[in-house]
Amino acid sequence: MSKPLSTFTPIEAIQAGPWLDAVTWNEQGLVPVIAQELGSNDILMMAWMNRDALLETLRLGEAVYWTRSRQKLWHKGEESGHTQKVKEIRLDCDGDTILLLVEQKDGIACHTGEHSCFFQQWDSAQAKWVDESKSKK
Repeated sequence: MSKPLSTFTPIEAIQAGPWLDAVTWNEQGLVPVIAQELGSNDILMMAWMNRDALLETLRLGEAVYWTRSRQKLWHKGEESGHTQKVKEIRLDCDGDTILLLVEQKDGIACHTGEHSCFFQQWDSAQAKWVDESKSKK
């Protein structure tokens, strides 16, 4: 990843505008978002945003997602305290995926208590998923 041209700064008064049309929203008005940890470059999680979630993220400077199961905005860490401070926002070449480079508070992004949600690895020899979590049972 190249060095950012500028540091992300929240814009408390930002409003919806034509710039939102650069994002290719799906039929439900959502776009997938990848959260990547600044520094380690670890992929922490994948979530969804709608227009309001993106606007709130830009206003607060912390990740706000749309939870499909609860059908509401979800400020990451609102219950756990494991917030994600946004350092950079990128939109892919097709406009259909957002990448957030974040500082992950306490190093825990997953609701299971893991650093990353991606702790299950496919093992072709065993033809199964292998749990590589630190809290493996």
